Amino acid sequence: MAQLRQDYQEFIKRQTQVLVIGPEDASAFTDYWRKHDLPFIGLSDPKASVLKLYGQEVNLFKLGRMPAQVIVDKTGVARFVHYGHSMSDIPENAELFALLDQINV
Repeated sequence: MAQLRQDYQEFIKRQTQVLVIGPEDASAFTDYWRKHDLPFIGLSDPKASVLKLYGQEVNLFKLGRMPAQVIVDKTGVARFVHYGHSMSDIPENAELFALLDQINV
């Protein structure tokens, strides 16, 4: 999330809403958001309802949910999906910006 926070204004310039979905319950999620003063939207998903919709992998041997990034266009179509194979397997923001620039043309 630090990577998203670092370049948050670049996402805003591209008319992009950042939404982070996590497995914690609402109380823990809210506490984390307040503690770290995160500027984007956070959604608590302790029952993995959203996880199941997007096919996000859960690997108990690798600390639970693997990271996933999904870019959904303004019509609701998923235009890019990346499922990480480890907790550090996350696309660089520059890659996401290039994709957003193509989608928003």
